[in-house]
Amino acid sequence: MEGGLEPLPDDVEALKAALIVARAEAAAARAQQSDDQALIAHLKLQIEKLNRDRYGPRSERTARLLDQLELTLEELETAATEDELAAEIAAAKTKNTTTTVASFTRKRPSRQPFPDHLPRERVIVPGPVACSCCGGSRLSRLGEDVTETLEVIPKSWKVIQHVREKFSCRDCEKISQPPAPFHVIARGWAGPSLLAMVLFEKFGQHQPLNRQAERYAKEGVPISLSTLADQVGGCTAALMPLFKRLEAYVLSAERLHGDDTRVPVLAKASPIPAGSGST
Repeated sequence: MEGGLEPLPDDVEALKAALIVARAEAAAARAQQSDDQALIAHLKLQIEKLNRDRYGPRSERTARLLDQLELTLEELETAATEDELAAEIAAAKTKNTTTTVASFTRKRPSRQPFPDHLPRERVIVPGPVACSCCGGSRLSRLGEDVTETLEVIPKSWKVIQHVREKFSCRDCEKISQPPAPFHVIARGWAGPSLLAMVLFEKFGQHQPLNRQAERYAKEGVPISLSTLADQVGGCTAALMPLFKRLEAYVLSAERLHGDDTRVPVLAKASPIPAGSGST
């Protein structure tokens, strides 16, 4: 033994076991390091948010800093979870060895209960019909344990067919039919919920229409970019009276508070001068 190091075993199986233990310990160390980095990023984000709430948004740089911290925290949290699972797998491989490495477990905050306004769907798991110990069938219900899982129903598309039956008068032979259903846009085909979603994605979430068209096509509903642009223009014209009323109400105040937060957009392509060409 030199320098306080234990001699390596000569047995191949012992060497393999020692390598497995070393890998498990390294995986646990990486998981611990990732968890520390994620915790530091989370604390920095909390400090910056507290400063923003206390002193107010000082500039656009603060908003960009918060966005960058949230993105960094997201990446570190993802990496920490991956390293934690890798450490668990590596620790499980040491069970057949003489040395067992404890798996690393991250300290997570207590989960908040799901909002009360969400609907609940009860899935009853059938209980046992006989005792697993003695096989007796005289079972008495003591209670139940409820495990809640948050789930989402994917967005669904449907075509609503408005059927207007025609009737003919046997006395005067006049044909009667109910009026056509109301459309937000004259001679339009898009329903109000679809129009509201397109407008919210464009103006509320800053999603360009070309990205929306790509996403809708992947969901099996191809809608061209020009068609979406026509719908947005029609909705803008339809909502203009409401906009004018809101504008008049807001401008009637003695003092207005503005927000100078800007949204980064792509610069408009400059037109190519006539006669210019590549050489």
